Amino acid sequence: MTTSHASKVDLDQLPALPRNTDGPVFNAPWEAQAFAMTLELHRLGVFTWREWADALSEEIAQACNRKDWDDGSHYYERWLAALEKLVANKNVVGNADLKSRIDEWDAAAKATPHGKPITLPR
Repeated sequence: MTTSHASKVDLDQLPALPRNTDGPVFNAPWEAQAFAMTLELHRLGVFTWREWADALSEEIAQACNRKDWDDGSHYYERWLAALEKLVANKNVVGNADLKSRIDEWDAAAKATPHGKPITLPR
């Protein structure tokens, strides 16, 4: 019988990583949404887990190459950038649909009072 032992990350080395008494948590709702979208797109077969791991690794490597070091507070920004690039490379959304969605978000953001949630038309 073989077992794998994952090395445990020393959370003290990532002081900005949001956490509670149980461990790391999402810092904002959009982080949880990006995480959930990634899992759902993988479940739907849009990309393999290897493709996802490669995309996220590449995004983190690019940040390191820019000397954009991360103490954990920018992890989900890199996560989201990797997801956006992977979905774009897979042509999940056509250019016309993407442009339309960007325009919808822009209009909704401009019409939403500061501090209120942005809602899109259905």
